[in-house]
Amino acid sequence: MLTFDDLVKRRGSRDILSGVTFRAEPGRVTAFLGPNGAGKSSTLRILLGLDRPTSGTALVDGQPYASLRRPLRVVGSVLDGSGAHRSRPARQHLAWVARSNGIPRRRVGEVLEQVGLADAARVRAGRLSLGMGQRLGLAAALLGTPSALVLDEPVNGLDPEGIRWIRGLLRSFADDGGTVLLSSHLMGEVASLADDLVVIAGGRIVATGPLDRVTAGYPSLEDAFFALTSGGAR
Repeated sequence: MLTFDDLVKRRGSRDILSGVTFRAEPGRVTAFLGPNGAGKSSTLRILLGLDRPTSGTALVDGQPYASLRRPLRVVGSVLDGSGAHRSRPARQHLAWVARSNGIPRRRVGEVLEQVGLADAARVRAGRLSLGMGQRLGLAAALLGTPSALVLDEPVNGLDPEGIRWIRGLLRSFADDGGTVLLSSHLMGEVASLADDLVVIAGGRIVATGPLDRVTAGYPSLEDAFFALTSGGAR
């Protein structure tokens, strides 16, 4: 489980996050929605130990990410692309990541196959398309067979087939008991996948709960998103 409790982040006099509180639970896909600049990436970066909150906590199975001895065996993540050096082939990048967390080398081939990059294993990261780079990042996230996945805008760069593929993969991951937390600035991208919604605007949570409850009473999903992020908190 991923838990966020009264998370506050300030930069100078500006409030980036204000009292962010929610959780992503096992066996469910939680969509973290908000306009660009709403605070989604800042929240995920704090969870993954890449930034520090002014106050509050963000925990992975009750622990700070920094305290996890082998973090990739607990939570896999994709933020800001694949994370691979442009000159490093896909297989070599994954082998390095696996070694850093004591993950068996056989997992490299398995995840390359799982994300559809087996034929591109020797291609340098800088030569991969945006969509293939997204797949490489997901392969790294899956290496340690984690119990949770944290993904920032995971469908960026994917074509329609790729979007259908990642939806199926994440749905299967959650159905097997895993926790999925993914961010997006578009309601339509996650509506067919999400069990729960967490909507953020201006650094504050404005709605949270099961998808059908959060969107009840609105003519469309897009109307719900617009209303909630334009001051229609509830």
